Amino acid sequence: MAETVRVRYAPSPTGFPHVGNIRTALFNWIFARHSGGTFTVRIEDTDVARTVPEALEAILDGLRWLGLGWDEGPEKGGEYGPYFQSQRLPLYKQASERLISQGDAYYCFCSPGRLEAMRTDQALRKVPPGYDRHCRSLTPEQVKEQQAKGIIPVVRFKTPLKGQTDFDDIIRGHVRFENSTIDDFVLLKSDSYPTYHLASIVDDHAMHTSHVIRGEEWLSSTPRHILLYRAMGYKPPLFAHLPMILGPDRAKLSKRHGATSITEYREQGFLPEAIFNFLALLGWSLDDKTEIISRDDLVKNFSLERISQTAAIFNQEKLTWMNGIYIRQLNAEEFVRRALPFLENGLPASIKRPLDHEYVCRVMPLVQERVRRLTEVAELSLFFFEEGLEYEPAMLIEKKMDAAGTSHTLQVSLERIGSISSFDTGTLEGVMRPLAGELGLKTGQLFGTLRVATTGRAVAPPLFETMTVLGKERTLERIKAAIDKINRLK
Repeated sequence: MAETVRVRYAPSPTGFPHVGNIRTALFNWIFARHSGGTFTVRIEDTDVARTVPEALEAILDGLRWLGLGWDEGPEKGGEYGPYFQSQRLPLYKQASERLISQGDAYYCFCSPGRLEAMRTDQALRKVPPGYDRHCRSLTPEQVKEQQAKGIIPVVRFKTPLKGQTDFDDIIRGHVRFENSTIDDFVLLKSDSYPTYHLASIVDDHAMHTSHVIRGEEWLSSTPRHILLYRAMGYKPPLFAHLPMILGPDRAKLSKRHGATSITEYREQGFLPEAIFNFLALLGWSLDDKTEIISRDDLVKNFSLERISQTAAIFNQEKLTWMNGIYIRQLNAEEFVRRALPFLENGLPASIKRPLDHEYVCRVMPLVQERVRRLTEVAELSLFFFEEGLEYEPAMLIEKKMDAAGTSHTLQVSLERIGSISSFDTGTLEGVMRPLAGELGLKTGQLFGTLRVATTGRAVAPPLFETMTVLGKERTLERIKAAIDKINRLK
């Protein structure tokens, strides 16, 4: 390991940060924190045509939400800035000119039409695609002749035609590529913007990046980068290529598997600590059984060597399960704070606003055990806030009961609850549990009928705690309404 760890997360603002992208950021951040190193954010904004205006803020906001604070980069600065590649264009131009002058790169004047015809011909002949090196051997005079015509060239790297390029990957071990399989790739486009290949090696060198931790899709680009490092006389960083993320069906991860942006996960009611835990286990593990692991323990125990070579499986159900665990671990005050925006947004407009905060604080502990995503809070607690309950009268009738018996049960319950002076959970249970025997019912029958009467649902939080929060007046009103409903069935 290098003496000083410096890693970078280098997103392109061409879209919103997705699962694989954010996992890369997370692994870089954890490794930096484990090693006492520096985590840099660098914005690779050189693909001007595909830039999405809102993407940059979404990327940075996603990092903030997950607690992946950066040491250098946008808003923070640092001694190796600027941290936007669009502000570093002179560096790439200098590098390309140097490579041309020393014979490691050349100007290419091929038109888009010629390149398209070349690709069509290669496809017809079923030969591997790649630039045919048409401009590789242009003389200085021919270059000047093309430039005199006003043709703006690209700059291509002069890849060795023979030999091999090797490197050691921390995760994958020794990797070797035949140079004959690598074409003369573009370094500088005709608009003077660099490609990823040139910009990343110039910046990683200038920013003293010690480790490049990135997705497996960049593995085949690494020999290009090694060749560039050699040509520039730079010492390459250490490489670690993370395994792919696949869906449960082992197909490439897509939106149908839940591969949404980190912004959408936030909107769907996932906690950042659950996302952090889940993503960290996509390719890395502490052992063969630990699923729930704190941020501190992840940082303490993390190592690149424990990252798997095999693809990680993204399981939306597991993420939802994990999120539920983290929700249940929140104390009551914190759960209310997290849930309140989703409650405000999810409850119908007909419910009076602003919500009574004290009442909300009494409701939330009753639904917390059943919440797996914060977006479920409004639906699970709706009956606490709505005035009239909508449900089928038949729901009031428990097994081995009829409408007449149910009506009688509700009437007696109404009278018994009405006589209670101290309306609390213990008193309610002490009064109502014996009532089942008096009525010749099982407690499940009595409680089931009362649950539907007071909540409109067959499944709800504990009955007497629910009644206590609803209050005596509202509880009695709902039982009266249930009697009216069931009497219409008689």
